[in-house]
Amino acid sequence: MMAAMLGGVWRYRGFIAGSVRREFQGRYRNSLLGAAWTVLNPLAMIVVYTVIFSQVMHSRLQGVDTPFAYSVYLCAGALTWGLFAEITSRSQGVFIENANLIKKLQFPRICLPIIVVLNAGVNFAIIFGLFTAFLVVSGTFPGWVYLALAPVLLVMVLFAIGIGMILGVFNVFFRDVGQFYTILLQFWFWFTPIVYPASALPPEIRALLGWNPMVAVVGACQTILVNGQLPQWRSLLPVTALALLCCALGLQLFRKRAGEMVDEL
Repeated sequence: MMAAMLGGVWRYRGFIAGSVRREFQGRYRNSLLGAAWTVLNPLAMIVVYTVIFSQVMHSRLQGVDTPFAYSVYLCAGALTWGLFAEITSRSQGVFIENANLIKKLQFPRICLPIIVVLNAGVNFAIIFGLFTAFLVVSGTFPGWVYLALAPVLLVMVLFAIGIGMILGVFNVFFRDVGQFYTILLQFWFWFTPIVYPASALPPEIRALLGWNPMVAVVGACQTILVNGQLPQWRSLLPVTALALLCCALGLQLFRKRAGEMVDEL
């Protein structure tokens, strides 16, 4: 079954690539600056974070004594979270948004979540590329440790795909799922040490962070980029196992309910 699904995705690779290209182009079709906004928006965010948090607020992180430490900490967490939030938020509504396409054309439905992930990946690559340039220019680039981001982000993307698939299937049958997840995502963001360091929390609250799988992922990215150190790989084992479990469950739900989803839509 998995081989057949992958074979279908490969046969429709042109459809996937074309959809990603059309969405990217359509996002800026009627704007004067066009695709330049993909650079200007993240660049403005990085400048704001740097000016406000490094210069105006003079924020400092414990154990790190560089003027841009908090900016790097904040960007590392916010950009990682942004990729996770975009994949899951877009995935939970992908089948509903493409209802007409699903009912009119015959193609592997699994292509739709893949298109969501690729679109989010393109956006993230542009933004993170600018952030990397900022690290180099500001003298805060962590060196070869930077490569450790790849497996960390892979785990996070797998986790996002699994959750997105589960939400996407359930949202077809229960439309409140999407609304509930939007609210949950806001609480989830503030329960993850992105804006604040975990050390700033009371011990009893800090102990609860262990139940948040995104803490390990975001913390690993911050350790790599802020401290220039390899993360504690053992801390990523629970979220890796959860990511694989969510992906397996999401694919199982999709295979069982694919036919029913067409009728429901």
